[in-house]
Amino acid sequence: MNGTLNKVMLIGHLGDDIKMHYFEGGNCIGRFPLATNEIYINKQTNEKITSTEWHNLVVRNKAAEICEKYLSKGDKIYVEGRIKSRQWQAEDGTTKYTTEIQVTEFTFLNVKKDSESNRQMPSSEQKSTNFDTPNSPIENDMPF
Repeated sequence: MNGTLNKVMLIGHLGDDIKMHYFEGGNCIGRFPLATNEIYINKQTNEKITSTEWHNLVVRNKAAEICEKYLSKGDKIYVEGRIKSRQWQAEDGTTKYTTEIQVTEFTFLNVKKDSESNRQMPSSEQKSTNFDTPNSPIENDMPF
């Protein structure tokens, strides 16, 4: 294979509500932690072990607004995206590093806000969404 690939697929539960950040020009990003679990049996003790891995997810623009509207802590979601590492200078002068998942596509697997309010998402919003580029056009002016 001559090329490279940076693709992530995760199914997990939101560890917190979406935190939105708005910028001049109308763009925005949403950030939230996603927990994935691995469950296995320790062969020596026959004990059930759960190992949780936390992932920092970033969604942009219309995708961020949709996630903020429908998702809350504990909801289950499927996401696809790319791994992106970045660094910055903290106020104290230290260099900070983080690794994030830049979400390009997602599907809601269960949404608590939907069941609590007894409202149904429009059928177009139940399907998976694809936001491959930060400024991708929205087809038919639909939410996604």
